[in-house]
Amino acid sequence: MIELALRHAYADLELDLAFRSDARTLALYGDSGAGKTSVLNAIAGLLAPQSGRIAIDGEVLLDTARGVAVPVSRRRIGYVFQDGRLFPHLDVRRNLLYGVEGPHAQFAMMVELLGLGALLQRRPDGLSGGERQRVAIGRALLSDPRALLLDEPLTGLHAQARQQVLDHLRRLKRELRVFTVLVSHHADEVAALADEVVRIDAGRVVRQQPVAEFAARHARVIEAG
Repeated sequence: MIELALRHAYADLELDLAFRSDARTLALYGDSGAGKTSVLNAIAGLLAPQSGRIAIDGEVLLDTARGVAVPVSRRRIGYVFQDGRLFPHLDVRRNLLYGVEGPHAQFAMMVELLGLGALLQRRPDGLSGGERQRVAIGRALLSDPRALLLDEPLTGLHAQARQQVLDHLRRLKRELRVFTVLVSHHADEVAALADEVVRIDAGRVVRQQPVAEFAARHARVIEAG
């Protein structure tokens, strides 16, 4: 469960939004520049909003009224950025295990779930875009997060790689059941992965609905995708 309320003013955008959700996978949907990534950054602790409150599964990560702001390192948030942000000098194995202390019991399972077994000795410059994103997802999950944040994880991938990463994300959702917040402006991605959808426009929540209602509303767009 997530409870979130934020207010923050940029030069060209004013965030003023709130939502609460019990969904296992929550999508933030809207056009580029709507404020979706700012919400992720606030959850992760990379943005200090002017006012707000964020709690996940009852644990308060931010409450500006009470002076609570849990440091980034203690929030247990796995964040997958659009560009993956792998360490170029480390091979896939060491990227996956970066920041993990000691042996990790879930390493072999994560490698299998994401189809990374043949890539462990490669460096990021020898990977395709889809492979890099799968490594980034695995690294985030091996940090044992309370929440996984996915910021447009399929953007920039060609059709085949996009479908492969989408299939892996579906499998991870079934197998791991980690609370996930997905940011996307693609209706087909949202319909495939989310349980509930929060539509954000110009820094405001304009609609919150189950994914079935969202899919019905966007059926033509999803079929075209």
